[in-house]
Amino acid sequence: MEWIKSLGITIVLLIVIRTFLVQTFVITSGSMEDTLLVGDFLMVNRLALGSRIPGTNIRTPGYGTVGLNEVVVFDPSHEDDMKLVKRIVGMPGDTVEMRDKHLFRNGDRISEPWVRWDDFSGDHEHPWMSWQRAHLLPGTDAAAYRPTRDTWGPLVIPEDHYFMLGDNRDFSLDSRYWGLIETWRLEGRAMFFYFSYDRDSPESLSWIREVRWDRIGRRIR
Repeated sequence: MEWIKSLGITIVLLIVIRTFLVQTFVITSGSMEDTLLVGDFLMVNRLALGSRIPGTNIRTPGYGTVGLNEVVVFDPSHEDDMKLVKRIVGMPGDTVEMRDKHLFRNGDRISEPWVRWDDFSGDHEHPWMSWQRAHLLPGTDAAAYRPTRDTWGPLVIPEDHYFMLGDNRDFSLDSRYWGLIETWRLEGRAMFFYFSYDRDSPESLSWIREVRWDRIGRRIR
């Protein structure tokens, strides 16, 4: 019976560690390229921001807070049982907007060396972006507001909310489309790659043959 007790303790410890300390995350889409690649395995720090107690909106205290430009894992409001990873570009109280692919925060154009743009074929109004009208900077004509992927805002971020964007801006579904993220939805801060391989490789056993050794252990910025 001793082995059953040891197994039970191990399982409980694993659950506690994954729920409150760290978790893993696997990249399955290109929305954060080239910062994160399909086939990257991330270690996520849950302790820093505090953790949500399963089945509730209650969070345990964290020892830190999130900051601008950090890459975080979160629970989006538009999809149950899904976790996403994006970059924070708007903090509570900020005014953010995009003009012809250029991001502005509080009136200043932001340098974003990590951003990737691939599609210059055209830009169109998107119906999902209608939520933005409720957060327009006072004085903006909501009736005439026509947000697009590359041009939107200015939007005022309310208290306890964040604006997320993917680094691969032309091919990322993010806050532009499905809205702001509340603090309690934040799952943790992406720390480093603990494994990476070319998941799209046609080679058999690509998880052995196509390991990206240069990414393993690298800090995520």
